[in-house]
Amino acid sequence: MSSLHAGPDDRLRCGWVGDDDEYRRYHDDEWGQPLHGDRALFEKMALEGFQAGLSWITVLRKRPRFREVFAGFDPQAVAQFGADDVERLMADAGIIRNRAKIVATISNAALVRDMADGELDSLMWSFAPGAGRARPRELADVPAVTAESTAMSKALRARGFRFVGPTTMYALMQSTGMVDDHVVGCWRAGG
Repeated sequence: MSSLHAGPDDRLRCGWVGDDDEYRRYHDDEWGQPLHGDRALFEKMALEGFQAGLSWITVLRKRPRFREVFAGFDPQAVAQFGADDVERLMADAGIIRNRAKIVATISNAALVRDMADGELDSLMWSFAPGAGRARPRELADVPAVTAESTAMSKALRARGFRFVGPTTMYALMQSTGMVDDHVVGCWRAGG
């Protein structure tokens, strides 16, 4: 895969975008943009967990339905889901039907619900690397795991969160702008 790809608008983007319109929109409007708020970060955590072992485009295409059936990822609401909700979600072909991931999302929601307002945001952003991190020149330079994502994973696991492994947390760090992995030459990288 090439590190850069020219879209139909002739803009150079990170090569993973390819020709998919949804990936292009996600790349241009969301990926690498700072995201704050417990609810927004809980949603990213849940969706990154559902993505584990699958392609991100699968999650993006199912995201509207995920939002519908998971009460907009409101931790207060999701934390109240019970066994009937798990079965309802397992029967919904519009989402990724993995019982362990569904149960983990509900359990994680309860943990977020029990945190102070802004605590999840503060905790997660505390692992963002400082300024001075070199922009990747090529896709091959983008890591899958970092010391920061490993530390975030460990801290979240210590609090009882599930499906928050170091690779999953690095993907979350990328998607929420904690790190900016737009490669050199990508229009989002500023040149």
